[in-house]
Amino acid sequence: MASKLLASTLRQTLTPKPTSTASHLARALSTAAAVAEPYEDTDGISMKGVKISGRPLYLDMQATSPVDPRVVDAMLPYYLTRYGNPHSRTHMYGWESDSAVETARAQIADLIGASPKEIVFTSGATECNNISVKGVMHFYKDKKRHVITTQTEHKCVLDSCRHLQQEGFDVTYLPVKSDGLIDLDQLRAAIRPDTGLVSVMAVNNEIGVIQPMEEIGEICKEFKIPFHTDAAQALGKIPIEVDKWNVSLMSLSGHKVYGPKGVGALYMRRRPRIRVEPQMNGGGQERGIRSGTVPTPLVVGFGAACEIAKKEMEYDQKRITELQERMLNGIREKLDFVVVNGSTERRYPGNLNLSFAYVEGESLLMGLKEVAVSSGSACTSASLEPSYVLRALGVDEDMAHTSIRFGIGRFTTEAEIDRAVQLTVQQVKKLRDMSPLYEMVKDGIDIKNIQWSQH
Repeated sequence: MASKLLASTLRQTLTPKPTSTASHLARALSTAAAVAEPYEDTDGISMKGVKISGRPLYLDMQATSPVDPRVVDAMLPYYLTRYGNPHSRTHMYGWESDSAVETARAQIADLIGASPKEIVFTSGATECNNISVKGVMHFYKDKKRHVITTQTEHKCVLDSCRHLQQEGFDVTYLPVKSDGLIDLDQLRAAIRPDTGLVSVMAVNNEIGVIQPMEEIGEICKEFKIPFHTDAAQALGKIPIEVDKWNVSLMSLSGHKVYGPKGVGALYMRRRPRIRVEPQMNGGGQERGIRSGTVPTPLVVGFGAACEIAKKEMEYDQKRITELQERMLNGIREKLDFVVVNGSTERRYPGNLNLSFAYVEGESLLMGLKEVAVSSGSACTSASLEPSYVLRALGVDEDMAHTSIRFGIGRFTTEAEIDRAVQLTVQQVKKLRDMSPLYEMVKDGIDIKNIQWSQH
């Protein structure tokens, strides 16, 4: 395979002498990085003030997924030999790149039950969401001035809605129930004659709940309102049929489905046709909706990832479900006061968001240096505020602060799950041993009814 040939060449070039630096660089450039192979170093690894013995276990699949080696193989020729601009119409280099782009377009469309003509390439799901939310409302601004979304959407959807509010549009932010799902009656009641768009995320990035997409689509169809969904976390993980869901627009991302970063796709329904105002001016590529040169290698990788996902979705789902049950059962066997955030029935199994009572969340994260996990969305992880998604579920602030999101994926192993369970249990017990509140609860004291005195 091309990637193996390149990796082999790089190793030979980079390791003329048996130095540890060259050895590590060669390994980092090999496709083994796709399965997050750790390497040992006698001095350990130090980064951002944190020192660990080796590369941590990767359990943050909702933030990003490793590129499947088969995807790398598909991409490499378009970096090395077939590097033409797909918009060049006068020579073979352009023709073969254009053909590869159209093949990828068909592969992505096939995974969601769409026509290739309904796929527009972008830089990622954030751009797709901006085009969908702002683009639709700007196009229909003379008649439509109202948007409906939910309180648990991705930040880029919420910020796009706030941008519209600054322009004078009205936005309804639907609350969610304690399981993270919306109330369909509330959705129906929120619809107005001037409602121009309903935007609801298919699979939540923080808690993994799956919204009732077909039912939402039926309501939107009844009132003839365009329905947009951010399906970045759903693509390749749950079956998607755009006609069953009745979506007008769907945002997709390459790096959430074991493809490359920097590429996304926007599904835009042709019948009935949905119109948007472009958010970028330029050469008019992608039917004028998204100007700019289409990055052939990234698009080819995205298409290959979708083709693999369609073939392996059922197997991946079964295996990931088993790993999730292994992790949850392993933690609950050794720890009490562990809460699963979000619905346990309507949920993508690769997302396990847990709260550990009587533990300080930041301390738990710092203690889990050997496991790469997060406390919420990677886009908001710099904030010390508790997750707005968990707060929308009605989770208490102290419990929201103790949440950890474990992301399980295609390349996760049983050994990694067992090690993560061991380290998590060890760290939670260590922190609870230092918690007077936990001791009081164990002694049967109801701490919520205690009148704390101030000094």
